[in-house]
Amino acid sequence: PTTRVHAPEIPYMFDCRYCIIRLVRLFANARYSSCHHPFLLSPRISAANTLSKTGPLVSLRLHSAATTMSKLRAGIIIISETATKDPSSDRGIPVIREVFANKGGDQWTADDTSIVPDNVLEIQRAVTKWTDASEPLNLIITSGGTGFAEKDVTPEAVTPLLHKNAAGLVHTMLAASLTITPFAAMARPVAGVRNKTLILTLPGSPKGAKENLEAVLKLLPHACQQAAGADSRTLHVGGVKKLESDAGIAASSQANAAKHHHPHSHSHNHSHHGHGHGHHHGPRAHTEPEDRPALSNDPRAGPTRRYRESPYPMLSVDDALAKIAEHTPAPKTIQTPVTEFIVGAVLAKDVVAAESVPAFRASMVDGYAIVASDHPMVPGTKGLFPVVGISHAEAGKDIPKLEIGEVMRITTGAPLPPGATAVVMVEDTVLRQMTDDGKEEAEIEILTDAIKPGENVREIGSDVQAGSKILPAGSAITSIGGEFGLLASVGVHNISIYSRPRIGVLSTGDEIIPHTTTDPLKIGQVRDTNRPTLLAAIRGQGFEAIDLGIASDTPGALEATLRSALRSCGVVITSGGVSMGELDLLKPTIERQLNGKIHFGRVSMKPGKPTTFATIPFKSNTGEDERKVIFSLPGNPASAIVTFHLFVLPSLHKLSGISPVGLPKVKVIATADMKCDTQRSEYHRVIVTAKVDGQLYATSTGVQRSSAIGSFKGANALLCLPTDRPVVKKGEKVDALLMGRIGSEVGVKAEL
Repeated sequence: PTTRVHAPEIPYMFDCRYCIIRLVRLFANARYSSCHHPFLLSPRISAANTLSKTGPLVSLRLHSAATTMSKLRAGIIIISETATKDPSSDRGIPVIREVFANKGGDQWTADDTSIVPDNVLEIQRAVTKWTDASEPLNLIITSGGTGFAEKDVTPEAVTPLLHKNAAGLVHTMLAASLTITPFAAMARPVAGVRNKTLILTLPGSPKGAKENLEAVLKLLPHACQQAAGADSRTLHVGGVKKLESDAGIAASSQANAAKHHHPHSHSHNHSHHGHGHGHHHGPRAHTEPEDRPALSNDPRAGPTRRYRESPYPMLSVDDALAKIAEHTPAPKTIQTPVTEFIVGAVLAKDVVAAESVPAFRASMVDGYAIVASDHPMVPGTKGLFPVVGISHAEAGKDIPKLEIGEVMRITTGAPLPPGATAVVMVEDTVLRQMTDDGKEEAEIEILTDAIKPGENVREIGSDVQAGSKILPAGSAITSIGGEFGLLASVGVHNISIYSRPRIGVLSTGDEIIPHTTTDPLKIGQVRDTNRPTLLAAIRGQGFEAIDLGIASDTPGALEATLRSALRSCGVVITSGGVSMGELDLLKPTIERQLNGKIHFGRVSMKPGKPTTFATIPFKSNTGEDERKVIFSLPGNPASAIVTFHLFVLPSLHKLSGISPVGLPKVKVIATADMKCDTQRSEYHRVIVTAKVDGQLYATSTGVQRSSAIGSFKGANALLCLPTDRPVVKKGEKVDALLMGRIGSEVGVKAEL
């Protein structure tokens, strides 16, 4: 039998002889359009009934109507000291806009522009203003600062902000420029994605910027749609040929492929794009590694069945950080009163002043209020004046009106009497007569005629106007006190902030005993170093840390401890139990008992290779679906602390609304030769000091063994040793991640 299903404008005839899977596949390949049928997720479909000998069949015709989309939004940042001082001198913005207008296929708007100097912080502030907004731009183009000159710092400013690198776009721009001039090799372009925004850095010359942008312009709509979160399957319907056709790009590689033909077939599957390349499509997997069944050991199988090598792919540090940025939940917003407990929080909404500051006309000095005027009919301020009253900084006191020819003694911060227009400093006066009892001033002489209206007067709202925005969303309430003082001064009682996560810290292992134990250690016992150290580090960063104790090396005990921790904590940090031993149970517990997803289980770094990052699905107390975060850090103490600062801290920052996330990066000079690991990124513990020449110098803390927590003694930075050479020589400049306050050899003299 057949069933007719009615939907607006779409009659269907289904025959039960047709497999529903076939229909689903047809529907999935449809281009999205404006049809209102909910089951088909809006593909535009017309159906016509045809009859066979055996009854009605289905004939579906899929229209490839283009998706109706709004234009992509591009922002332009000119990085130039000259243009900052004189914006009219800039020629980059009109040239870049012209490229979008003439060659962008009517897909772009470029209304947002900014001009900033060659300063890392100014560049980062301009970029994150657009990338971290509630409605971020699709594309940011910077122009300038990509050369080798000392002031050229654009790559250094942009690179730390990126969550994903786009090396292919960089290669395309350089390749196009090198066909024009070999000096294009001197450029240092950067490309990548922050949040949902694609960022490209172009040369400062309008000609170079135009050439670079034109080289990649046709690729950018597709890249921006992916960065913005569009469904890859939908974008890639029709394959690479369709993408090339839509973008107006010819496949230049076909001719070369024909010249270098091999007798066997080639198939290159780029899973992150969904593009297949090559003459023939060979066998390929249809799932990503992280979408497949659990990779971890099954503890029930025993030691003889455990993996001899880790099944988890080795990620670079950058890729691991990108996974953390992608899978760490967005921050939550809460309302809170303005108290000292908001220090360290980040504003989720703009704050507007409830009151003007000052709320009344106030004196800026101790002196005498007077009626001063520039009018020729009003007497000057020089001469003898009777003192008719006193205005102190008292609340609610009525003050009589001041007339021309009178003065009133006034203190700093006190309200001006009605009629007064200026305040004469006490230093510009002389006492001429006292009252009869000698306790008060009766008459003074003002020694100058130069007092002008408004002198030494704070007008209403001269500091802050009521209704003005005093702190934008994203501002941090620092311990310096400025933000808190501003909030308190304008009558703001409640603010919206991002809630800060509660972090639980757990050690694992039957060999671990509390560090407070006074009994002598037995053979095999180890004092718990990681848990108290991590608790101290977390609290030092301004977060609430919960001590979860020590969990036993048994699957049931570990599962129970983690479930209890996840009920009260948004983030759980464990240490130990993540390597290849038969009692390393964290990964199996996360995947098999908690139904979690391990996003990475190994990182190409030293120390900290077995670092693991996972998320756990969880039901909140209100029944809402949530994701809780677990970081499983290595058991070696130095490894645990390095990976906390490198991986956990950026996640905590994102959960708290802090931007940019992670440790600040600076250039330092090595004070001695340091060996590098050419296979893995190494993070060397150092002491960074500012010296009299204004440079920052890095001194090793000594032995860097992963078990040596002493390597953190005095350390305030992690030196990022490169993998492209065996040694960093004394005097070389190297990147360092600052963990703490920088010391200084420059003394500060103070007189007590």
